[in-house]
Amino acid sequence: MTRILAVGRYSDVDAAALAAMGAQALPSAAALAALPAALRAEVHGVAFMGHESFGAAEMDLLPALRVIANFGVGYDNIDVGAATARKVLVTNTPEVLSDDVADLAVGMLIAQSRGFEAGIASVRSGDWQRRGPLPLARRVTGRRVGILGLGRIGREIADRLAGFRCQIHYCARTPRQTPGWTRHGDPLSLARAVDDLVVAVVGGEETRGLVSAEVIAALGPDGVLVNIARGSVVDEPALIAALEQGRLRGAALDVFWNEPAVDPRLAALPNLLPLPHVGSATVESRAAMGELQRRNLSAVLAGQAAVTPINAP
Repeated sequence: MTRILAVGRYSDVDAAALAAMGAQALPSAAALAALPAALRAEVHGVAFMGHESFGAAEMDLLPALRVIANFGVGYDNIDVGAATARKVLVTNTPEVLSDDVADLAVGMLIAQSRGFEAGIASVRSGDWQRRGPLPLARRVTGRRVGILGLGRIGREIADRLAGFRCQIHYCARTPRQTPGWTRHGDPLSLARAVDDLVVAVVGGEETRGLVSAEVIAALGPDGVLVNIARGSVVDEPALIAALEQGRLRGAALDVFWNEPAVDPRLAALPNLLPLPHVGSATVESRAAMGELQRRNLSAVLAGQAAVTPINAP
């Protein structure tokens, strides 16, 4: 018998759709070990959602596993190498969320530069009337903006910022077809050339700490850092120090180390605009992500090619 496990906390709509496929709900990967061995031996597919780890130990509990269909474009929490070694296909849900994440990145850059959070607080608290207007903010139009990672999401961010007449610089492994944007070979060179930096690379060990203390310093005291990628990409202690000491004007983060347990020193900084990892959190994106996850799962279990595979076991 082929069994499917739906691991994670899904919306009611997605949970119902997975249940209609015969999937058994499981709140977390940690709960795998408590399942009877006979049931685990029948599991061929896992619909996976969440930020916890799904590695070799979890896969070894499912000896008949054929596919892990991830809900989300980022898959750094899944050990793809271990999956490939066990002939397990891993899929993700790219493209369907690119627009919403790009919209958010640009919105965060504008909100941080124009002081939206302070302005909102001034109106709500009555300080606008009592204390008068806030200090002048900074514009986004015409600034030099670096995009670290010009993949699907990075390209959408760059296209939007080009509409603000920003000078676009980017860092990517290989040159991209662009309308004359400037490519840099490493993050430090990119940071030295721009006013603001938007991080849009994949997560994982390969990019851990890629935005280092040196990269942050290169942005300088007028720079803004925006991260919609993974918290692990940015050296968070170095970022905290730069924001505290005024060596960086501001940061706008949708992702953090150890989220959702955000470092209280970082969360309290007035020059930080924080959001709780909501890049793809729209009705439209989440519906499309769930649908693509189920298409991948169904295809592989039916012996067909996955729609958006990550590896080739």
